[in-house]
Amino acid sequence: MLTHLIVQNFALADHIELAFDGGMSVITGETGAGKSILLNALGLALGDRADTGAIAAGTDRAEISATFDISRISDARSWLADRELDADDECILRRTVSRDGRSRGYINGTQVTVKDLKALGDMLIDIHSQHEHQSLLKRDTHRRLLDEYADTRALASEVESIAQKFQQTAAELGRRSEDSEEMQARVQLLTYQVDELSALAITAGETEKLEEEQRRLSGAESIINACRVAVDACAENDEINALTLIGQAISALREVDLKASRDIVDMLESSRIQLQEAAGDIARLESDIELDPARLELVESRLDDIYQAARKHRVEPDTLPGLQEELAAELESLGNSDEEIARLGKALEALRSDYDKAAAKLTKARARAADNLIAAINEQLGQLGMGGARFDVALEPRGATEIHAAGREQIEFLISTNPGQPPRSLNRIASGGELSRISLAIQVVTADTSDTPTLVFDEVDVGIGGAVAEVVGTLLRRLGQKAQIVCVTHLPQVAAQGHHHFRVIKASGGDTASTSIEALSPDEKVEEIARMLGGKALTEQTLAHASEMFQAAQSNQR
Repeated sequence: MLTHLIVQNFALADHIELAFDGGMSVITGETGAGKSILLNALGLALGDRADTGAIAAGTDRAEISATFDISRISDARSWLADRELDADDECILRRTVSRDGRSRGYINGTQVTVKDLKALGDMLIDIHSQHEHQSLLKRDTHRRLLDEYADTRALASEVESIAQKFQQTAAELGRRSEDSEEMQARVQLLTYQVDELSALAITAGETEKLEEEQRRLSGAESIINACRVAVDACAENDEINALTLIGQAISALREVDLKASRDIVDMLESSRIQLQEAAGDIARLESDIELDPARLELVESRLDDIYQAARKHRVEPDTLPGLQEELAAELESLGNSDEEIARLGKALEALRSDYDKAAAKLTKARARAADNLIAAINEQLGQLGMGGARFDVALEPRGATEIHAAGREQIEFLISTNPGQPPRSLNRIASGGELSRISLAIQVVTADTSDTPTLVFDEVDVGIGGAVAEVVGTLLRRLGQKAQIVCVTHLPQVAAQGHHHFRVIKASGGDTASTSIEALSPDEKVEEIARMLGGKALTEQTLAHASEMFQAAQSNQR
């Protein structure tokens, strides 16, 4: 519910700060005092169109901040959480309008679009004032209220879920059917590519092994010659070799009896051992190398096939085995396309059958509830002084084969305000007072099933008085037991029913005027009701009448 409202530099209000509670709050004041300022400011915080003309004279910016307790409004909490806008129990909507025309909206301190303010505002509050911020003028609200009244929300949700699955399945089936020719061409290409790679039968790591073998075979003669030269230089040359020379050096140094020469001899001995081992390794390498032109031709031919396949597929040679697996998997997937199309077709038939059954059940329940709703609201309109009005609910069938998430019918609330006139859409009603009373009748009847947390009524008592005014006040107070009610009124019968009372005061000084709002104590409430009964001059008679009216209303627990 709405807990706080702060208005700064808006119209005639320099600074207004109000705390709201549950139940029914009434706002009163003399004509022209500025009662509409509060509702206009609240509408701005909820995403209404900004008007720089509403900025207080002599200031550059107007700012409105509305705080709501959303601890019990699960839809709003989910909406905020989805957008990472801090979904704690308290939610603050703030709007600023600058003289240069710039307007900014904020939710919990994060800048958002006006569209976001409207979307969240629709979950938090409903303002019944002419056609401003009124969800009751929207067909979606009509459907929601009827489904809530009929207790078919679960069934409506089931119909919506089936319809969404149907649309998704139909889209997938259409995509697969449209892509059929292109898919067949892809299947042919994949079949050729997989067969070609399968025939090559390339194994993991094969390319690297073949390249090593190719280098070895192609350089066999050079390797053998190099080995022979190296062995001769190390040990086998009869005339001179490294081992012989090292041996001579060792023999010569042994003739010198010095510590330094002994260390050198040890180093040469170690070198001779390593040289002997190296000569043996070279001899073995030479013996392992064979001149095999036939094998070399075979290896090079195999590598050529591999390289050619890699170029064709524009990949590295060593990735060909993995590519073959990927292409085979895609081929298998596309190969099942006909079976998948058949499966999707059967699934679509099953979903249509499920939808037809659920939607027919929903239509029947809606029609039955609509009759009851029509009767209840028309009875309520009679009590509100609109006995000549006729409320109706239109359930207009959609196309026979249409699968719609909202069901088989469009739902709209209609009203005829005068006998003999055909019912028309609510948004075509000219009188704000009539619309507010119609809204009140609808809200009273659907109070036990609707989850709208805060309702604001303006001009609900225009054109009425006496017994009807008392009925309006009683109904608003009763509605305040189910939701938070804020009502701007000029009738004492309505004001007396409020759980909380605010008075709008306009002060003029010279060329300036300002508006302020104050919360009234019980005694002040009686005085304000007396003023509404008899004007500015309060008499004992009007005070006594006001006190009696106030006490009677406050003792009414209905």
